Amino acid sequence: MTNMRVAVVGGGIGGLCLAQGLHGAGIDVTVYERDRTPSDRLQGYRVHIDPDGSRALRDCLPPELWEAFLATSGRGAQDFRFLSHRMRPLLTLESPSVTDPVDAHHSVSRITLRQILLSGLEGPSGVVRFGKTFESYTRDPEGTVTLRFADGTAEAADIVIAADGGNSRVRRQYLPHARRVDTGIVTIAGKFPLTAATRPLIDPGLYEAINMVIPPRGLGMFAAPHDLAGAGNAGNAGSTVLPPGIGRTEREGALFDNTGGYVMWAFGAATGRFPHDLATMDGGRLRDIVTRMTEGWHPDLRTLVTASDPDTVSLLPIRTSVPIGPWPATNITLLGDAIHSMTPMRGIGANIALRDARSLRDALTGGGDPVAAIAVYEARMREYGFAAVRDSLKAAHRFVDENPVARAGLRTFLRAAGHLTALRRKASL
Repeated sequence: MTNMRVAVVGGGIGGLCLAQGLHGAGIDVTVYERDRTPSDRLQGYRVHIDPDGSRALRDCLPPELWEAFLATSGRGAQDFRFLSHRMRPLLTLESPSVTDPVDAHHSVSRITLRQILLSGLEGPSGVVRFGKTFESYTRDPEGTVTLRFADGTAEAADIVIAADGGNSRVRRQYLPHARRVDTGIVTIAGKFPLTAATRPLIDPGLYEAINMVIPPRGLGMFAAPHDLAGAGNAGNAGSTVLPPGIGRTEREGALFDNTGGYVMWAFGAATGRFPHDLATMDGGRLRDIVTRMTEGWHPDLRTLVTASDPDTVSLLPIRTSVPIGPWPATNITLLGDAIHSMTPMRGIGANIALRDARSLRDALTGGGDPVAAIAVYEARMREYGFAAVRDSLKAAHRFVDENPVARAGLRTFLRAAGHLTALRRKASL
């Protein structure tokens, strides 16, 4: 199997993690990425890496890049808090401390993570080829697949992996019945900077834990820290020597700053609650919309919004894939958002893509018939991937539940669970 040619269409988190794993195993792998350069389409927010994602990165990356990941991760906020919109505590879920970083949760800049995943795959290795917009494929009589690109070129491969995101062109041709739909939910996200001057402006719990705000019906808010204070990071990695290309991004502006700490917040509601011209608004106007819609909320929650640089405020419509039944395995397969795009409300999309990458790496390097190996991978991936899609969609609907009775019931349930947890903790002392 080391003689097979593997083509990965798309250079996102999952596709690059897979490429690292295959390249390290001696497989002939090429990533075709539509961006012209690594900095064409940067995403400026944090990404949460859970133990599944950590394990995939540890197993697929060479040791020096795994160490770079740890050195550039923010100080992890392990506890998860539920709050009312007036900052009244409802429930705190405490995570046990762990010593092995593989078992830990990490917060990392998407920009820095992509730098890590690209390291060693650019330049002379020729693994990643930029400026390659996939258009279609054809199957050749001998069993290979020919990929055709917008620049008029074509490339042949023995195995093709679609890692080209929620709008995957490979999926449209290969599984045309696999749909991705709008949930009818819109979120507006931004970054509250964490500096010596801004930390006193908000309650420490907002940057020491992950917080889910349960406001009045129809609205939702989430806040998660990417705190680099006291932790190695892209600008100050401590004793770790970072490989070339990992560090500050060349793009300017607060949105693309990958060396400073911040609290990422996201405010959501059904599309109908927002102005009809929301998609045309710049960051400043989007921030004003959230400010108006949170009138009467606790001042610290409103400060997260009002003190955010408008350049960091973005509109994020929420879409999801629709789970489908099994399909016959071939030498074309899919991973990540290309097959199981999900809402961000459970914070696991990137981790499921990384899990796909590790599982597919294991399948393709395990010996034997590659199509049989892909069949095993797809059976497992469909099970956990579509389960995550369903769970994430349920979480999205709960996030903006319009039913006042259900919303009040949720707050009551969380308070009761919090009291029981406190009683159990007190009894164990």
